[in-house]
Amino acid sequence: MDSRYRLVDRVPPLGDYRRLREVSGLTPVSEEQGAPAVANAWGGCHVVAEDGAVVAMGRILGDGGWYFHITDIATDPAHQQRGLGRAVVERLLAVIVDAAPPNPYITLMADPPGRRLYESLGFETTYSAGMVQTAIRRGDPGPGR
Repeated sequence: MDSRYRLVDRVPPLGDYRRLREVSGLTPVSEEQGAPAVANAWGGCHVVAEDGAVVAMGRILGDGGWYFHITDIATDPAHQQRGLGRAVVERLLAVIVDAAPPNPYITLMADPPGRRLYESLGFETTYSAGMVQTAIRRGDPGPGR
């Protein structure tokens, strides 16, 4: 990462978090969804450009002991292909390794655009299938309940 950028060791402010998710192609989130995501992250970092704009980010979810999940890796398209995503992931990995007991279990979900980056940092494809449940709403017991 060149000197035009500065890495900050915390999750970005809510407005920047929501904007980066949207402009980078991640699923947009509401303030109601984003506020606890920002407040309750185990760790995170973001990148600030020389004009003060937040241009990249990442978060860590985790229990602080064994399990850590890297999420919300996003870079503003105007600042992509400059090593910012790599810098974010490398920093998040360092934060985990520095704080966790030996041999933490670190996961992430890799969309096609990020796979080469994650593989270059030692992540391997697993044989577990990622699954998601988005249909449950308040008061709805969900399918089969």
